[in-house]
Parts: sequence; structure tokens; C-alpha cells
Amino acid sequence: MELYKKTAAELSLMLKNKEVSAKEIAQSTIERIEKTDKDIDAFLTVTAENALKKAQGIDDKIAAGEALGALAGIPVAIKDNICTKDVKTTCASKMLESFVPPYNATVIQKLDAAGAVIPGKVNMDEFAMGSSCENSAFKTTKNPWDLSRVPGGSSGGSAACVAACEVPLSLGSDTGGSIRCPAAYCGVVGLKPTYGAVSRFGLVAFASSLDQIGPFARTVDDIAMLFSAICGSDKMHDATSKDYAFNGVQSTDCKGLRIGVPKEYFGKGISEPVQKSVLAAIEKYRAMGAEIKEISLPSTDYALSAYYIISSAEASSNLARYDGVKYGYSGNREGNLHELYISTRSAAFGKEVKRRIMLGTYVLSSGYYDAYYKRAKMLQRMIGQEFTTAFEGCDVIIAPVTPTTAFKLGEKTSDPLEMYAADICTVTVNIAGLPAISIPCGEDENGMPIGMQIIGAKFSESKLLGVAKCYETAVGGFKVKEMA
Repeated sequence: MELYKKTAAELSLMLKNKEVSAKEIAQSTIERIEKTDKDIDAFLTVTAENALKKAQGIDDKIAAGEALGALAGIPVAIKDNICTKDVKTTCASKMLESFVPPYNATVIQKLDAAGAVIPGKVNMDEFAMGSSCENSAFKTTKNPWDLSRVPGGSSGGSAACVAACEVPLSLGSDTGGSIRCPAAYCGVVGLKPTYGAVSRFGLVAFASSLDQIGPFARTVDDIAMLFSAICGSDKMHDATSKDYAFNGVQSTDCKGLRIGVPKEYFGKGISEPVQKSVLAAIEKYRAMGAEIKEISLPSTDYALSAYYIISSAEASSNLARYDGVKYGYSGNREGNLHELYISTRSAAFGKEVKRRIMLGTYVLSSGYYDAYYKRAKMLQRMIGQEFTTAFEGCDVIIAPVTPTTAFKLGEKTSDPLEMYAADICTVTVNIAGLPAISIPCGEDENGMPIGMQIIGAKFSESKLLGVAKCYETAVGGFKVKEMA
């Protein structure tokens, strides 16, 4: 039985019906990783022993007639910037190459309580800074649909391992599109939740006011399973988390649904295949009874600049803790403290991380704070208000996820500005703190997946997933990449 092809919902039902054991699911997952990951390079750490031990514990509970958690026996891969007790958390950086956290992130605690099995930690752009997963200090993850192309970033490993059917579920993080971009490139489903819907405790900080943990899966129902397990308040550790009860996938009837289509997201820079596929999906919603209306979000043109100013400023502050003294990589200790800082940060940070630290330090410096950072924060408020106004006349907003499909490995590494432009369709959602989901909606001439982004008002995940489920049902489910 090819268990690796099953969705999380299917595996959960099989386990409850005693058609399969948790240990068999875990073993199938480990074998799948061993077989395929040599080509994909999604995993940085495989915790086979821990996974089998946890699975055996689930089987023991079943045998004893004990109640099971919602994710009992289901494998979930974890992005390597989410802290896991006694398991390395490297952020794909030399700086944290040997860092083993003494605690679990809140989402890991919740997964453990729900009975999830964690087979390992997956690759990413270093400290979540990138759109291609090429900035990792350790390996370059490939797109399962075409091994010569990028899987997207920064959560490239999280998307690739789900697309390659190594695991049915994974967790990533999204600061400016880092869940939605790789989900689109790899043809899977990825949810960026409302800011505050999921605790950030234990997520290694990049830009604290923008970062959010979220799920990857191959179906909308599986996304709902994982999101339900990790969302909610964490008053002890994260003051920005909200007391939020997710009510599952709302009605999948799209009749009367008001869909806003922002004209700014279908202009110059968005490739023809992407535009055609997303517009065709919107027409399918119209055919199902939805009302389609063009809207305008004029500040979108300036959002990318605001995002890189705000995120880099926060990164400069957050990454100041890596000084070679307290933990992580330590440079030359023979000189003075200043020389230690220089040798540590020069050797252990990659080019992209250094670039963003320098940009962030610059915009926060005396004489430039008002000209850059303050104006970016003002624009953040404007963007939030534009979305609030837009949602007065529509239920959801639909737009592309990325301007193009997945590009070739190495194609954009020499041009940071071109790489940054890949985030043009996603950064506004983080700036406004909104939820958004990426779902597959077609392929380009090379057979590479195209993603459609559905954006909702704050804490409207139930409605958002319902709208996504409506499309998924209409097209008969999303295509899965068949790998040898």
C-alpha cells in the first residue's frame, strides 16, 4: 500500500478504522524520504528514531482505547527556523549550525498534544531571507516538478517535501510571501494565517511584526486540519497572539460570493500564463454564482519598497543577538570584543542576510529614520486601510501569487532586485496582517504550476478556506506530482 500518496485526512480515517498503524505510516514516510530526498534535498535533519517512537506511542494508545488527538499518527515536517527541543534548529545558517534548542516552540507543543509525528526539519533560505531557497548555507532544494528549477522561498523545503509526497503536511513561516510563493511554485496549498492567529513563540525572528507560521498540504481539508491544531492564543509566551477559535471550512457554496479583483495585480510584470490562469479561475467562480468586481489598491505600487524597509529594519535589530558570545557560531576569540563580533558575523552570515542587515541598519540610522522607516510605517497604515475599505464591498480578494512560475536555479542569484520583485503580489498581505491562501490554478507551457492567491479580512480563515474548497471541488482536486 502506497501510504505516502494518501492525504492527512485519508490517513487519519484509516488509522481510526484500524486499517493501518501509526508505525506503518511513519515507516512509509521515512522510506519515502530516503528514496526521494536525494533528488529533492528538502530535509536538513531526519529524525527517524523519534518519529517511530512517537508513532508507537500512538499505536499503544489505540490498543488501550484512549482518545486520540486530531493529528494522531500524521507526519508533519517542520521548517528549520521553528524551535524543536533536542533537535537542531539551524535556520539554514552557519551561525546556528550546531544550535539545539532546550525548548519547543508553541506550535510544536500543540502538534505533540495533537499526536502528530515529526519526521524531521526542512531546508529554507537562511533566516527566512529569500524567495528561492538558494540562500541556505547547507544545500539547495529543488522543485519536484522540475529539478532544474527553484521551489520558491523562504519555505522551499516545506513546500517541496509536500509536493514530492514525502509528507502530507508541513509547517513554514511567511514574512512577505514565504509560504504562498513556494506553494505556488510547487503546486501545493499554503496558508498564511492572520497575524496573531498562531503563536510565534519559538519561531526564530526575522521581522517580528510580519512573521507568521502557517501550514502546507495537498488539499484544503488537510490545511484546515493542521491550522486547527496550531492556531489560538498563547498568553504566556506571545502577547500578539489572539484568542481565536477556528471553526473549520465554511460552506463551499460560492453563490452570491463577492470577489474583488485588484487591477494593480494584473499589470506590467505579471506573465501572460499567470494572468490567464488566475483570470480563468476567477471566471470559474463567476460560473458558480460569484459576483466579480474590479477594485483598486493604489498603494500596492509602493508596497515592495515599504516591505523591504520594515523587514530589513526589524532584521537588523533581531539579528544583533548573534555576536559570537552567547550561543551559535563564535569567531576569532584572540582579539578584542569588537574583533570577535566582526569575525563571527562576517564568517557565519550569508550574503543575503548581510545585505538586509546593512539595509536595515541604514534606514534606522540618524538622519535616515524619518526619510525611510517612518514613511514606510505610514504607508503600512495606508495599505491596511485600503484593504479594510475594499472588504466593505467584497468578501475575498483574488490575485496572482507570483509574477511568473518557478525560475531556473541560479537564474536570479546575481540580481537581488529581480529576486525581490518575486514578492510583489504577496507582501501587502503581511504588511496589513491579513490571511491569504495559495491554491493551484493551472500550469504554464513548461508544465510548471501556477498559484492563485485568495485574500481575506482578518481572522476570516474559515471563509477563506471555504472559498478555496469551492474551487478545489469544482476542478476535481489538485494535481499531484508523480515522482519515481
